[in-house]
Amino acid sequence: MIDDANLSRAWSRLVLHLLDRAGTEVSPLVLSITGFDDNGMPREDSAVRRALDQLLEQKGCLSVDDVAFTIFPQQVWQLSQGDRARLFELYLQTFPRWQAINKRANNRGMYFQRLIRYGRGPCDGNQLEWILSQHASRHGVRRSMLQATTFDPARDHVASAQLGFPCLQQVSFAPTAGGLAANAFYATQQVFDKAYGNYLGLAQLAAFMANQMNLPLVRLTVMVGIAKLERITKSDPALQSLATVARSVVSNSDGASAPASQRRSECRAAS
Repeated sequence: MIDDANLSRAWSRLVLHLLDRAGTEVSPLVLSITGFDDNGMPREDSAVRRALDQLLEQKGCLSVDDVAFTIFPQQVWQLSQGDRARLFELYLQTFPRWQAINKRANNRGMYFQRLIRYGRGPCDGNQLEWILSQHASRHGVRRSMLQATTFDPARDHVASAQLGFPCLQQVSFAPTAGGLAANAFYATQQVFDKAYGNYLGLAQLAAFMANQMNLPLVRLTVMVGIAKLERITKSDPALQSLATVARSVVSNSDGASAPASQRRSECRAAS
């Protein structure tokens, strides 16, 4: 279980947990983030983000922003200037282009596309519009209806040995007295090349929903059945460089949050 006010630091704790122990999996993982700015954007550490993006590029993987885009198209939302109907329209108009950019990975669809064009259901399958319209329609709406799914047994229960999509099963949104808490559920998750982008995309999606509900975003919690460190080895020197940055960020945070007497004792011990 990881609970942190900074997305980069939360991801760093996960990576270091895997690097410092035997094996390459965590099962299950619960990761919760609480640090957001006034626009709902998650707090990040630029050194971790830069080091990870550099390594992803070196390994021929998608950038953090590219992975996040599969869950929420932040750039399209910015172009829509606060008009969610325009967001949905622009995204669906341009979806074939996004899909074609990486046809092998996206041939079964993309997460945001499933959220707003599931294939059946109210609002022409736009689950986010259904949630938002119901929330705005009356006070005290049943919160159990504020959930959307990406996994579809009719399409996704196939016998393929490997299936890259969808690992994200479901998202839910819980209005509370303090603000909006968002939750996401993964069957499996790739820690190295997907997890950071997953968390960023989910945070952007949650910020969008919070904005449309006129609520502050207060927490994002991601539950993962199996979090796996794959597509890179623990002994890879490039990963060790990233780990050094991650350790520094986590260590600085832990030291800053420790009692002053403890920090003084640690300094004396080090000297």
